[in-house]
Amino acid sequence: MKKILIIVACLIAACFQNSFAQLKIGYVDSDAIMAKLPDAQDAQQKIDAFVQEWQDEIDKMQKEWKTKYDDYEKRKLIMSDERRISTEKELVALEKQIADYRQKKFGVEGELFKKQDELMKPVQNRIFNAIQEVAKENEFDFVFDRSGDIVFLYAKEEYDATNLVLEKLQ
Repeated sequence: MKKILIIVACLIAACFQNSFAQLKIGYVDSDAIMAKLPDAQDAQQKIDAFVQEWQDEIDKMQKEWKTKYDDYEKRKLIMSDERRISTEKELVALEKQIADYRQKKFGVEGELFKKQDELMKPVQNRIFNAIQEVAKENEFDFVFDRSGDIVFLYAKEEYDATNLVLEKLQ
C-alpha cells in the first residue's frame, strides 16, 4: 500500500512540475509475457526438471529415514542402550543430511536460485529490453508491471529525483 501511495505522489508531483505536459503511462503483465514466450517456457521446464529431481532425492532420503525410524520404534525396547543410542544418532544424522540437502538445493542461496538466475536472466533481460524499446517508441513516461508488486519497468530520466534528494540530504 505504501508503494502505491509513493508512486501516486510521485506521479502527482510530476504532473505539477510539468503542468502543461500530460504524462503517458503504460503497463505490462509480465506473467502473461512469460507464459507466452517459448524461451521462458523452455527455461521454466528445465528448472522444473531440476526441482523434480531434487524433490525425488529428498523423498528417497525421507523414505529411508522413515524405514529406519519405524524399525527403531519396533525394536527399541529390546535394543541394548549402546545400540539404541547409536541408532538414535544415525536417525538424527539422517535428519540433518535431509535438512542440509534441502537447504543446499532450495535455500536462499541454493542451487534453485542459481539455476533460475542462470536460465531466466537472459529471458528477463530480453523482455526488459523489449519493454524499454516499446516505451521509447510509444513515448511512455512510465511503464508499470501489473502482475505482482507495482514496479517501474521504465521511467524517463527527467523524472528521476535521486540527485535532488541527495542534494537535500547534504
